[in-house]
Formats: sequence, C-alpha cells, structure tokens
Amino acid sequence: MRQSIAQQVYEVAQKRNYWPLRKYGCVTNLVVLQSRLQRCETQLQDFLAVMLSGISMETLNAKPIPGKWSAHEQLAHLARYHQIFLLRIDRILAEQAPEFSRYRAEDDPEWPAWTGLPTPQLLVRISSMRAKLMARLRSLNEEDFARTGVHPKFGAMSLSLWLEFFLVHEAHHLYAVLQLVRKI
Repeated sequence: MRQSIAQQVYEVAQKRNYWPLRKYGCVTNLVVLQSRLQRCETQLQDFLAVMLSGISMETLNAKPIPGKWSAHEQLAHLARYHQIFLLRIDRILAEQAPEFSRYRAEDDPEWPAWTGLPTPQLLVRISSMRAKLMARLRSLNEEDFARTGVHPKFGAMSLSLWLEFFLVHEAHHLYAVLQLVRKI
C-alpha cells in the first residue's frame, strides 16, 4: 500500500530525530508556528486595506446571487468567527481534547446582531477582535500549541493546526469578498 506524503514526511523526520517528534510526536515546529502567527497578524488587515479601498457601501451590501451572502455578511461572519475561535482556544487549553460542533452562522443566535452592524463599525470590531486574538496567541507556549481539539470533520487537531484552519477559512471568505466587490 502506498504511503501518504504526510506519512513519508513523518518517517523521514523520525529517522532524523527531528525535535518536535521527540517532544510531541508531530511534524510542527517553531518555524511553521511563527509563519502562521505572522500570517495571522497581517493577512486580514492587508487584505482589508487594499481590497476595500474605494468600495461603496452599496457594493458591500449588494447580493448579486440570491440566497448567498453579501460582502458585508462575509465580513460579519469573519468578525463573529473570531469570537468563536477565541472560545475554542480557551476550551482547547482548559480541557483534554474537547470536541467541537461545526459552526454555522445561520444557527447562531448572535448572527443577526453581527450582520446588523454598519460596515464601518463591523470593520472596527474585526480589527479589535484580531488584536485580542493575536494577544492570546502570542501569550501561548509550544506546549499550548500542541494541545488538541477535535473537529467534527477533520478529527483531532493541534492548536497550531486549528490556527492554520482558521487562516484558510478566513482566506476563503476574503476571496468571496474579493469576488463580490470586484465582480469577478
């Protein structure tokens, strides 16, 4: 049977006595973590500064595809998900491998309040939530990032991998914003 690339990387790292394997049994290290933290610090603000410059409120609130979110709603989702992610971090640090259900904005009783915020206020909240998230992440150590939480689809993931998941999820929604405001 063919091995996955991840398994091959794991075996090579194991043979070379790669330090994270000795300590955690995984192939994450400080370089990868620092890269994730750097992206977390810059990805959102860089995107918002460039992509929303000169975009009208009408464009942000437009729903070109019926039943799909507007750019404003995409941003509201990102702001709210910062809160959800911070709560998940707290549980991962406090509990042994907590299990999480899938977050769906439509099932969130707080979702209407977030979508009801004016876009400028929403952008201030996103920035504030990102600052809180960065402060929380920067306060953690390697052992904290090695703790796990269980995703309903992807299974047990280290906090470091949860951060990667957060960034990929965010990028997906930023891409949707780009498509909506630039009408791609």
